Amino acid sequence: MRFLVAATLALGSAAFVGAAFAGAAFAGPSLRVGAVEDAAIWNDPAAEMDLAKLAGFDSIRMTAQWTAGQTVLPPGQVSRLQRAALFASMRGLNPIVSIYNPGGSSAPSDPGARAQFVEFAKTVVQTLPWVTTFIVGNEPNSNVYWLPQFDASGGDAAAKSYEQLLAATYDGIKAARPTATVIGGALDPRGSDDPTGARQSHSPTTFIRDLGLAYRASGRTAPIMDVFDEHVYADTSALPPSMPHTGTTIAEGDYGKLVALLGKAFDGTAQRGSTLPIFYGEYGVETAIPADKAHLYTGSETQKTVDEATQARYYAEAFRLALCQPNVIGIMVFHVVDESALGAWQSGPFYADGTPKSSMPAIRTAALAARDGSAAACPDRTPPAVVISTPNGTIAVAASDGVGVGKVSLFANGRLAGVKYAAPYAFAWAPRQKGRYKLEVRAADAAGNVGRKSITVAAAHARRGEAATPTGWLFTRVRPTRGR
Repeated sequence: MRFLVAATLALGSAAFVGAAFAGAAFAGPSLRVGAVEDAAIWNDPAAEMDLAKLAGFDSIRMTAQWTAGQTVLPPGQVSRLQRAALFASMRGLNPIVSIYNPGGSSAPSDPGARAQFVEFAKTVVQTLPWVTTFIVGNEPNSNVYWLPQFDASGGDAAAKSYEQLLAATYDGIKAARPTATVIGGALDPRGSDDPTGARQSHSPTTFIRDLGLAYRASGRTAPIMDVFDEHVYADTSALPPSMPHTGTTIAEGDYGKLVALLGKAFDGTAQRGSTLPIFYGEYGVETAIPADKAHLYTGSETQKTVDEATQARYYAEAFRLALCQPNVIGIMVFHVVDESALGAWQSGPFYADGTPKSSMPAIRTAALAARDGSAAACPDRTPPAVVISTPNGTIAVAASDGVGVGKVSLFANGRLAGVKYAAPYAFAWAPRQKGRYKLEVRAADAAGNVGRKSITVAAAHARRGEAATPTGWLFTRVRPTRGR
């Protein structure tokens, strides 16, 4: 039975203020911090929303799934979504509904399916008066949710057909409720951009460019979205959210790249670009499952996991980082409660039975601080603090930052000797020959601030009888000579 927390929460039916995500209610330093969770649709909605509230979340994203041929939300789905949205509102949570197809082969990419999807979306809006924010589509740059990705000549078919769907759905939703907020994008943070590859997908970098080209070519003189959604999962759960990417991936540490892409795609048109509000619609960090909870899960884990302390640290960093990124208005954790299949996501602050992980109190504290704007000093202009030591023939670096460290680089005599993206920042550097070396460490945060620290060491081979080292070298720090 799910662990109930109703006794710890105020259950009064406070009136929900349906402010649009892009409206004035979101001005100022605060941030929406919520979760992606459909459990309230299928289980006890009161208990599920209590868990979300206990974790410090203020928003819940739920799914209204469209299947080919549907033009209305089925009655059973209507009642379940209505109950879930109502209980979210009663608990003071902002309900958000994402409308999308179940798989790539059923993408509404042709005119007939597109018209059906728009009618379906209108009924979703009309039957859910508690919901003010709607997301159109899910990861249309991935073949998991959208096919075809490429046309016969290798061109971007997905961006063009998704632009047509987003424009038509925007008009339909606004006709049904002019005050509704329409979110577009919801992009996968990675993609291959290879029409001959095994995984047919587009990177967000390419997809945003092509979305803008399709919009401009359409001649449309009205917007197609009020907010842009980017999913910001790290490459693995073992990597921090501040980590930057030099390629076509866009995750949370790539905010500047994302804003520039939106500006290039849409600035100068009726659609906002570089000033478009950004919503991080999915972010998750998976934890390893302890032995005493293993019976709750099935299958086997296929991805890297972290301990619960790291999960709490990365979620707190993700919230701080989003708070300090001016266009970002919200971030959503993927799940309140773990999925029980280990091949899926164990990224919630609660185990599959609804009992809290050890990370939950810290996640709650971080969410509340981000929501009230106190999690970090923004804008972030303070570089990371750096300390270097040389234990056992290695270069150990301690780097800390008020928001988050994205990258630590080691230079030896001015030449790059190594890069680390996640703590512990330990470098097994081996010089070519003995002698003196200037070692400099540069720790960068996602705002572009760089903290630097350098030392001079004398490098020598470890002698016989001395403790073995990973590289076979020992480093002795050389103190600078003081002038008289």
